[in-house]
Amino acid sequence: MKIVVYGPNKRTGVLRGNDIVDISGAYAKYLREKENEAEAYIVADALAPSDLGRLIEGGQRALDNIDTALDHLSNGGAGLRGEQLVFSADEVKLHAPRANNARVACAGGNFAQHAEAMAKRRVERGEASPFTEGSARDYVRNRGFWGFWKVDRESGGHESDVIYPARCTRLDYEGEVAMVFGKQGKNIKSADMNDYIWGVTLLSDWSIRMSPEGGPMKFAMQKNFDTSCTIGPCIVVGEVDALDVDIETLVNGEQRQKYNSGDMAFSYGEYMEYLSRDFTFYPGDILSGGTGAGTAADSSQTMDDGMPDPSRFLKPGDLVEVIAPAIGTLRNRIVESQA
Repeated sequence: MKIVVYGPNKRTGVLRGNDIVDISGAYAKYLREKENEAEAYIVADALAPSDLGRLIEGGQRALDNIDTALDHLSNGGAGLRGEQLVFSADEVKLHAPRANNARVACAGGNFAQHAEAMAKRRVERGEASPFTEGSARDYVRNRGFWGFWKVDRESGGHESDVIYPARCTRLDYEGEVAMVFGKQGKNIKSADMNDYIWGVTLLSDWSIRMSPEGGPMKFAMQKNFDTSCTIGPCIVVGEVDALDVDIETLVNGEQRQKYNSGDMAFSYGEYMEYLSRDFTFYPGDILSGGTGAGTAADSSQTMDDGMPDPSRFLKPGDLVEVIAPAIGTLRNRIVESQA
């Protein structure tokens, strides 16, 4: 089941082929026509909510109600008040499938080939090599967990614009697979990972490169600016193994990244265990697993001035697509900053 957030009122829908079915409206239709429920709209919005956060909190019961509604709507028809229930995905706006107030945590340097290539670039700039011995995956695991939070109030969705930051000289793409929490948890054990995964989506982590922060504790300014995170196009529920998603990133049609989510050095479960120590995750929170090799930062040659060649980095007008056959395509265009 592919869950989307669509339209001007940001309602939940199910993506079926190129059609989007309004979840709560379809269930209200079922309740009135099959259960003779007088308050069909009110009951439907409680049991098959139009709000993504409440839908996730509804757990398996809400998903079962969606299946019931879709079966009832198989013969078509309008809503109880004559409203449209089925829309073409090409005709409505898709928002980021991110619940209100949901936090977004991103794993950093979690794919061995990407981490190894980034380390090589640092050596080219005259920095010490972080490698001692062993494989690149051993390097990542020995280095330990790191990452950052995306602190935007609202992420961009499929087909939304990404603003090129005014302070930026090298903007990078990072296509990622992210999981959505389905229930509350604290001090989670890695082995219980699947109990907490409600669904899987795609995430683009937009990064300002070569703009270091000072100080012993950092604000992750390279990772946080307006439109620095896009998510979508949907959340796939119950159909995808979060640790076996093939993903690629295209820039203006050119393949830059291609990898499988299962290649991560630390699993989602291990990150859950690490981050949830004395910290509560809630339904709708998102954990992204990191990115594979092929970013502009890890694939660009270092110039004589110690800076990476800018040609592979993004510029206004570029089109970036993150594609996973099991999930869909998250497409965004880079636009000029108006600052």
